[in-house]
Amino acid sequence: MGKMVNNYPKHIVAVSAYITNENDETLLVKTHRRSDTWESPGGQVEEGESLDKAVCRETLEETGIVIKPTGITGVYYNASSEILSVVFKAEYISGKLKIQPEEIKEAKFIALTEANIGSYITRPHMRSRTIDAMNSTCYVPYEAWETSPYRLLGRLDNKD
Repeated sequence: MGKMVNNYPKHIVAVSAYITNENDETLLVKTHRRSDTWESPGGQVEEGESLDKAVCRETLEETGIVIKPTGITGVYYNASSEILSVVFKAEYISGKLKIQPEEIKEAKFIALTEANIGSYITRPHMRSRTIDAMNSTCYVPYEAWETSPYRLLGRLDNKD
């Protein structure tokens, strides 16, 4: 009998944030790898990192903006690249928009609507995520835990 091989799934987990400013403009970035489209700031979750911390870190690294996640608006899967993407809605807390050239090409706040979104977000899967976040008034609860001993690190449930 042959040796048993365990093929555990290996997915990439990514996060992004739908962020608006006081003028109800949406923060979008243009990356080096996907310069054909604008998208929400975000990126891959590092090993051992909670999703809410990852979305804050990625947004700060790319744009210089400090955010506070308020809830999850959707979870999406890209089968061809095996990426599980979690989209947060987040509040702008502080910082001046300053792109980090090693991270992204461009960033700006845009008066984004469903009518003009196709002019900015050209990839359909990113467009649908953004529209879901724009229209979301209800969030999926999210918790981060430590184990041994069990300790709740944080919870988002839109009940502030």
